[in-house]
Amino acid sequence: MKGTVICASKNQRKLWMVENGRIVLTLDARFGSTTNPTTEGVHTVYKKDKDHISGQFGSPMPYSMFFHAGEAIHYSSGFARDGWNGASHGCINIRNMTGLKWLWNKTPIGRKVVVYK
Repeated sequence: MKGTVICASKNQRKLWMVENGRIVLTLDARFGSTTNPTTEGVHTVYKKDKDHISGQFGSPMPYSMFFHAGEAIHYSSGFARDGWNGASHGCINIRNMTGLKWLWNKTPIGRKVVVYK
């Protein structure tokens, strides 16, 4: 794709911001479980919320960027604390707050998000 896109690989457990084919940011990423998988495909950031709280689980989701049916890229204190143990409920968890803040600030509504195996 031309331009800027966010790519997320479930198998590699990474999220990248790519500008015209060049990786400008790499972050560790944790995805949904087999019972609550992160939806694969090409999506678009449709909402951003710096201080989001999950309505379903009551947990903080700082720097949320929603891309598909309530699924978001967001900071996870659980991922930061526990590492790869556990999973999200379909969101893409990020444990590097500094990197995520940078990505959030550089990501407008409408940015493409590609999630794949």
